[in-house]
Amino acid sequence: MNWSDEAIVLGARRFGESGLILDVLTASRGRRSGLVYGGASRKKRAQYEPGNSVSVSWSGRLEDQLGRFDVAESSRDRAARLLDTSLALKALATITTLLRGVLDEGDAAGSALYGPSLLLLDMLEEEGVWPALYVRWEFGMLSALGFGLDLSACALTGENDGLTHVSPKTGRAVRGSEAEEYIDRLLPLPGFLIDSAAPATPGDIANGLRLTGHFLGERLFAAYNRQLPDVRGRLVAQMQRAGIIAD
Repeated sequence: MNWSDEAIVLGARRFGESGLILDVLTASRGRRSGLVYGGASRKKRAQYEPGNSVSVSWSGRLEDQLGRFDVAESSRDRAARLLDTSLALKALATITTLLRGVLDEGDAAGSALYGPSLLLLDMLEEEGVWPALYVRWEFGMLSALGFGLDLSACALTGENDGLTHVSPKTGRAVRGSEAEEYIDRLLPLPGFLIDSAAPATPGDIANGLRLTGHFLGERLFAAYNRQLPDVRGRLVAQMQRAGIIAD
C-alpha cells in the first residue's frame, strides 16, 4: 500500500551507513515514520532538518509497519532561514520536540495540530508576533490531545466574564475577586487567551507560558510518564534574557 501527503519534519535518526528513519507530522495522517534510503548523505540531509516542510510518499506492506519514504525537495527550509536568529531557532526546536514527545505513530490527533504548527513555524521570523502565538499553540495542543482547560465560566460563580485565574488542579477558570483567600495558589490567566483582541504584554506572555507549561508537564507529558522536555525551559529562559517575556 502507499500514500502521499504534505508534512513537517520532526526529526530523523541514522539507519545503517547512509539511511535515515524520518519522523514527520503529516497533514492528514498524523505523525508518521519511514525509511529514507541515502537520506544521511551530505547532499540530502539538510532538507531533513526539523521544521522543514516536505512532500512525502510512503510505501509498505502494512500500514502499521515501518515503510519507505520517497521525499521531494523541501518546499520551505525553515531551519536554514533561522540560523541567524537563535531565539526563533530555539522555538523551532521546542515545537518539533514537543510534537515528537506527545504524538504516537499514526495518532489522528496529530492532524489537528498540523495547520496550527505550520502557521506558527511560518511566523518565527516575526519576533513581535510569534511569542504570543506560541502560547496559543501550546494551549491548542492541550485541547487537541484531550487535556484542554475550561475557560468558559468561573468555577465558583458560573459567570463568564472577569475571568483572571485558573485552578492548577482542575484546569477551570475563576474570578480572582471570588477567590481572594487562595489567590496565590492559582495561575494567572492572560486576557489574550480568551479575547483575541486583547494585547499580549511581556507579563501576559510569561503568565501564559507558566499556565500552559504547568498543564503540559503535570497532565499531558505525565500521561506518557515523561518529563516536559528541557528544551522548553531553555526557550523560556532565553525569552526572559531577550526581554520578550517578564521575569
